[in-house]
Amino acid sequence: MTKKTLVIGASLKPQRYSNMAINRLRMYNHEVVAFGLKSGKVNDVEIDTELMSYTNIDTVTLYLNPKRQQSYYDYIIGLRPKRVIFNPGTENPEFYNLLKQNEIDYEVACTLVLLGTGQY
Repeated sequence: MTKKTLVIGASLKPQRYSNMAINRLRMYNHEVVAFGLKSGKVNDVEIDTELMSYTNIDTVTLYLNPKRQQSYYDYIIGLRPKRVIFNPGTENPEFYNLLKQNEIDYEVACTLVLLGTGQY
């Protein structure tokens, strides 16, 4: 079953983990939408530079440091994803608590590892 995933902190640079995650998610046939600072395309995924009202988001995977996440708390909670993945370097206990209060699951994990080990 594919899981519609929003990548926040998407980058056009191939060496960035968010870029690798988009490619790997597509390789596993997951539907992907992406938000980043620069518009462009990674694989067949357009990177949006404006916050969109995406629907049916299963997973939000974060590639933003905790300070930069703060301005997206309400937006992410408003999307009502089933879960949020905090990739290495994005760990944020303050946001974990907000997600818990809103009954949204979260994982402190690496999207690339989850995909590679069949745990996504």
